Amino acid sequence: MTDLLLALPRRVFSRRHVRPHELDWHILLIAMGLLAIGMTFVSAMDGSVANETSDSVNFAGHRQKVLVTLPLILVGMFIRPTFLKRNAHWLYVGTLLLVALVPFIGEERNNAKRWIQLQFFDLQPSELAKLGLILMLAKLLHSNPLEDTGDWLKPLAAALLPMGMVAMQPDLGTALTIVPVSIGMLYLAGGSARVIACLALVGGLLAWGTVEGGFVREYQLKRIDTWQQSFDQEGLVGLKDGSGFHIYHARVAAGNGGFYGRGLGEGVANETGFLPERDSDSIFAVIAEEAGFLGTSCLLLLYAAMVLLLMGSASGLRDRFSRLVVGGVALYFGAHLFINVWVNVGLLPMTGLTLPFFSTGGSSLLVTFLALGIALGLASHHEASLDRDAFRAY
Repeated sequence: MTDLLLALPRRVFSRRHVRPHELDWHILLIAMGLLAIGMTFVSAMDGSVANETSDSVNFAGHRQKVLVTLPLILVGMFIRPTFLKRNAHWLYVGTLLLVALVPFIGEERNNAKRWIQLQFFDLQPSELAKLGLILMLAKLLHSNPLEDTGDWLKPLAAALLPMGMVAMQPDLGTALTIVPVSIGMLYLAGGSARVIACLALVGGLLAWGTVEGGFVREYQLKRIDTWQQSFDQEGLVGLKDGSGFHIYHARVAAGNGGFYGRGLGEGVANETGFLPERDSDSIFAVIAEEAGFLGTSCLLLLYAAMVLLLMGSASGLRDRFSRLVVGGVALYFGAHLFINVWVNVGLLPMTGLTLPFFSTGGSSLLVTFLALGIALGLASHHEASLDRDAFRAY
């Protein structure tokens, strides 16, 4: 039994497949740069005027979570590709079991049960479920040509199951990120753009039917209604002391930045503390106010460069499973960036979704570093493959 336990880590981890000269060091450096910038903004929030009385932002706690979760980059990097490929379905099922446990042992906040309390931070299983889904879709699609109707059934079912479970918590923001990741991986696997467009149309009709059928909670409908009214200036101002409080202050903070910004820690969001969740869901609004259009544009370009470089690294891999996982991780970061930014500038309804590398939150950091490590590890293992589309560029 002891020998078996000692042999288990060797079956899961290996340093041999990670070749330092083939590692995407530039992607890792960009990611660490984004993390450092994010921590600088959180530190400024901690030292702001508003935080002296409310103490709503705790940089020391955020730093501790970073130190605890940062080694997961190495953990993910050294996981054997063969282990991930053989056990992707078990990892997927394990994350879904954690999601299923939330209604029984989870902690309720803001009308939703999403968290399981741990010693260092509160675990949000729905974040892990997104990584589990990426691995599962890569396993299902690595030998699936997506040519016949039956080829689409398993990957679609694999995506819809966690999406439904997460939406029932309810956590529509996290469920929303599953959509572009799943659609993107289907496209990377060779799925027809026409079929994907039809699926998106059907999904839109189902979403409309869900709202019209009364399956969406009242506060969620109120959030959508508030978002629709916020496009009118009078409507936004009229709701600023009620249901539009969050979206109003996020919009004001983003607009206050001007071209050059108000300076680190000098934004109205930090001076007044009125902006809810300014260190997590709304951190982009703080960045926009303090860094201005110029600084925010540079950060967005840097973030987008990381996503594109990950996608480019994926396209250079001959092993189809590895290519899909790395591409899925790129889509994960891209979806979070796109949705978080659009929410904070009012182009999407307000919903709780973090911005990886910037937002506080243990679960977000855990999945961010683990996913990045897995992608870097697989991208450094240029294993020869006999996939029929091994040289196909996406």
